[in-house]
Amino acid sequence: MQPKTVKYKLLDPRAKAPAYATPGAAAADLCAVLDAPLTLAPGQRALIPTGFAIELPGPECVALIYARSGLAVRHGISMANCVGVVDSDYRGEVKVALLNLGAEAYTVQPGERVAQLCIAPVWQAAFLPADALSDTERGAGGFGSTGKL
Repeated sequence: MQPKTVKYKLLDPRAKAPAYATPGAAAADLCAVLDAPLTLAPGQRALIPTGFAIELPGPECVALIYARSGLAVRHGISMANCVGVVDSDYRGEVKVALLNLGAEAYTVQPGERVAQLCIAPVWQAAFLPADALSDTERGAGGFGSTGKL
């Protein structure tokens, strides 16, 4: 499949364009643009600049920002908002909301890969009010109602 084009603009000379680490990568790495190392204490959040902006082709796609699995598993560094959403009409700097869920402080280095950006298809729904919804086997059961295994 031929890659689709997403325009980007570097806003800072230290910024790196989003880049896929391997040919099979689903998401492109995002790097921190910092003046100095930034230490996140346990429980602390920070908004990390990336120094670039993007232009998605239209409302049929979204850019989703996810945590890097290595940072999450080794250090407890996660996304403060679980998944960042960059809408197709946003033209500002892409930033990463990090959260230290680990037991120890973690220092983010300038230029460090801090998150990953995945471009995904999206469709906007036409919400329709209804007096009743169709029945399913699950029904209204949620939050563990389908069992542990």
